[in-house]
Amino acid sequence: MEWIIIIAIVAFFAWRMMPSKGVKSVSTDELKTVLKDKSKQFIDVRTPAEYKGRHINEFNNIPLNLLKSKLDKLDKNKEIVVICQSGMRSSQAANILKKSGFTNVTNVRGGMSAWRG
Repeated sequence: MEWIIIIAIVAFFAWRMMPSKGVKSVSTDELKTVLKDKSKQFIDVRTPAEYKGRHINEFNNIPLNLLKSKLDKLDKNKEIVVICQSGMRSSQAANILKKSGFTNVTNVRGGMSAWRG
């Protein structure tokens, strides 16, 4: 019985980390090649404290809990690249963006934990 619960919990977290339909995914190495692209919007969805501690200059900080209230500040015609610490919150942010009508959304796999900038 316990193993069923464990499998269910693991499956739930694996499902939560899966990208939303239509969300692209890039590695941190691939990210380096597009950081200077002015046609993209770069959003870091970590907390202000995490962002202040270490961030990529091209990224603006919009914490995940404030994202829905800040959608009007983002351009639906431009690609949005989202990052967090591990890829979990940015995946949630990508889902929010897709459901809000943003069509070109990219999640950074591994987040800042994988960033070697």
